[in-house]
Amino acid sequence: MFDYGILLYPSANRVYADSSAALLRAELAVFGEALSTPPEEIGERQLGGVTYVTFSTARRLSEEDVALLSNLSALYALFELTDELLRPVGIAPLDRFGSDLLTIQKYPGKTNELFTKLLLNVTLLSTSDPVAFLRGPVHVLDPLCGRGTTLNQAMNYGLDATGFELDKRDFEAYEHFVKTWLRTKRIKHTAESGQLRHNKVKLGQRLELGFGLTKEQYKAGEVRRITYYNCDTVTAAELLKAGSVDAIVTDAPYGVQHGSHRSEDLSRSPRELLATAVPAWVRTLRPGGALGISWNTHVAKREELADILTGAGLGVRELPDFAHRVDQAILRDLLVARKP
Repeated sequence: MFDYGILLYPSANRVYADSSAALLRAELAVFGEALSTPPEEIGERQLGGVTYVTFSTARRLSEEDVALLSNLSALYALFELTDELLRPVGIAPLDRFGSDLLTIQKYPGKTNELFTKLLLNVTLLSTSDPVAFLRGPVHVLDPLCGRGTTLNQAMNYGLDATGFELDKRDFEAYEHFVKTWLRTKRIKHTAESGQLRHNKVKLGQRLELGFGLTKEQYKAGEVRRITYYNCDTVTAAELLKAGSVDAIVTDAPYGVQHGSHRSEDLSRSPRELLATAVPAWVRTLRPGGALGISWNTHVAKREELADILTGAGLGVRELPDFAHRVDQAILRDLLVARKP
């Protein structure tokens, strides 16, 4: 057997840091399904007073295995353990632009960027082609995208992404941030914004970005795209081609941020919103694509959300326990389902 230890990424959020080892163990179990040698005996171990997430494999991790594991949300460093000694294993994370794309924005209610990466990872790995995102761009949709944490993580992975958001302030904040960030980083890009119309009806605003992972790729026409629609999520889903999305990833509202209709009557619970919106979202999902959603278990039961997903024709996955406390009012968990 070959033994490995993962040094956890330091989190500025103390509450999330308290849960990070348990969340990484659960995430590693999902990653293990796509490895050539599945991890066994996943646990935690103190080495030199520092917590490591540890696991064993029957064969040494291949280069492809390490490339995949490099994208674990809370992985800071990977070591092979031999007689209490740590041998560093070189990692190659997919991140294209660095962490500041995800960490610069600070605002109340922001989903922790490490958890956003975890949810995206688990959803991508639940598709019919779990490592497709390592080979080339896949299309990610966040239909409740807020100020774009999921869009930024997809961008950092070099993926295409689309976001829907009803709140105009969130749209304007994201537009200002991402345009400024692209200019500051001198990333070759195009940015077009204006009114969003469909069948001669004004729905809201739109932002369309095209960017290159490198200057050379941009000049060669290899462009990644981020699209943000500032309008109702059900209406926006109608603007996308059926079967054009590989993965849907979203953090359901904990309070009153999103509504399923273009009105001022917003629901505190995600149940009504999801019951209305999920069928529209699923239409955009390709066969074999996956939908991952996190939510506050204090306002909706797992069985209720699972019923909504299965009612829309998805198969809910059996996953390790990802439930963790965010604060006194929020106990967050996640569900992932795949389209046949």
